[in-house]
Amino acid sequence: MTEPRDHPFVTAVKPLVDAMGGELMDPALAQPDDVVLSWEGQDLLAVRLPQLSDSLDHILAALERRHGVPLSKLDRKSKQDVVRILEARGAFSVRHGVETVAGALGVSRFTVYNYLNRDSGPKGSAKSSQE
Repeated sequence: MTEPRDHPFVTAVKPLVDAMGGELMDPALAQPDDVVLSWEGQDLLAVRLPQLSDSLDHILAALERRHGVPLSKLDRKSKQDVVRILEARGAFSVRHGVETVAGALGVSRFTVYNYLNRDSGPKGSAKSSQE
């Protein structure tokens, strides 16, 4: 029989689990909050999901890898884009999320709030004032 780690299903879900910051484990070691995945009626593996605060750190690290430089070195527009991505992923629902993001971007909390408010302002107001 194929070892569970070599199973095609495990190979298929591993990139997703890694992207979430989760941990693959033997289903026999699963705790109540872990997700047990089955294949053809057999428990094949368990996934331990990260805590929310760990998820934010994981997302920030992934964004840094994507940009190829520390987030604090990005230009203003790129930092605004990062804040938009983080807002869509729920980063600011985590306790101290704004502070954590501000620290990673090398800006103040006030600046992060400005980036967030800029996106939620009236549509077209900046464009019409420039025309």
